[in-house]
Amino acid sequence: MAQLDLPDEVYNWPVSCFSGHLHCTHYQGNVSTVSEITASVIQGSSIGPAPNVVNTGDLQAVTLGNQMIRFADDTYIIIPAINANSRLSELDNNHHQFNTPSRQQ
Repeated sequence: MAQLDLPDEVYNWPVSCFSGHLHCTHYQGNVSTVSEITASVIQGSSIGPAPNVVNTGDLQAVTLGNQMIRFADDTYIIIPAINANSRLSELDNNHHQFNTPSRQQ
C-alpha cells in the first residue's frame, strides 16, 4: 500500500488497524504464550480482504507452470511437483516484492 499515491492519513488508518495485535490459543484449559501478530493483514478481519487485494495484486509466479491463487485474505503459491525446485525462487520473488521501502507512520 505504501506504493499507492495516498494521503498519509488515509495510508496510516489501515496500518494502525493492523498494528499492535496479539494472539494466544486457549485449548482444554491451557493457554499458549501471547505472541504479536506480524502478518500485514489479519485473517478473518472484516477489512482484511480489500488491503490484501492491494498488497498482493502485483504478485506473479516467476516459474512457468506455477500459479498464484488469491481468495479473500489468503494467497497461495501452487507449485506442481515438476517445479518443486522453484519454490525458493518463488519465495525470494515474493519476499523482494514485499520488502520495498514503506512510508513513515
